Amino acid sequence: MFLLAKQLIKVCLAIAFITLINACGTSEPEITRVNARPAEPTITIKSGEHPLGLGGLRLVNRKVIWRDGTLYIPNTSVSSKPMPLLVWLHGGGGRADSFEYMFPLAEKLGVVLLMLDARHNTWDGIDSPFGPDVMFINAALRHTFERVAIDPQRVGLGGLSDGASYALALGRVNGDIFTHLIAVAPGHLAPPAPPIKQPKIFVAHGTRDNVYNVMGSRNFIVPRLKHAGYDVTYLEFDGPHWVPATIAYKLLAWLRQ
Repeated sequence: MFLLAKQLIKVCLAIAFITLINACGTSEPEITRVNARPAEPTITIKSGEHPLGLGGLRLVNRKVIWRDGTLYIPNTSVSSKPMPLLVWLHGGGGRADSFEYMFPLAEKLGVVLLMLDARHNTWDGIDSPFGPDVMFINAALRHTFERVAIDPQRVGLGGLSDGASYALALGRVNGDIFTHLIAVAPGHLAPPAPPIKQPKIFVAHGTRDNVYNVMGSRNFIVPRLKHAGYDVTYLEFDGPHWVPATIAYKLLAWLRQ
């Protein structure tokens, strides 16, 4: 009787294992397109910092944390003139609120900031199929376009580290919405679909970066982008794996010009 029960347990475990393998082998089609577009705002909103309210609690690295984002609108938005927009993506394991020091810079230059949290530890195209983060970015853009007049010729997607890699990959396949791409200390991430149009690109990398060596941008990423016909501005700075305020100002000014 004991042997029979033992064999039955083995069979059940084998079936469960096979089911798990089959489940892991199946995947939904990737979502790579952003279809939100700038339009005449229909909702009145004050300038300043606004939580998106589009996210929620997520299980990330065995911890339940709030994942959402922030929309920052400069005081100059009271004019009817459309403004530049930068969608900003944090690095792996990071959070959008780590970049709140960019708000005064955006205020000075008149740039709207949309800072987003990844749905999980990092952006979906890096450790999983493209989809959930693309949908969240799309929803966040719709939310923004309903509230702020955005210049369709100045819609930027950028980020640091994994966020930079993601911006270069996703931004190139959505070049009909993102006119400018910004990558600070990027790694390599292939576009998930054929590129559309050719947005302008700004790449910056610290010479003391100990996560993604500056040689990757200098000798691989930037030359390949230029070879593909992109208009690339490249800047090296004396710094670590981060976005110093001086560099943040330069990239916002580049988008604004």
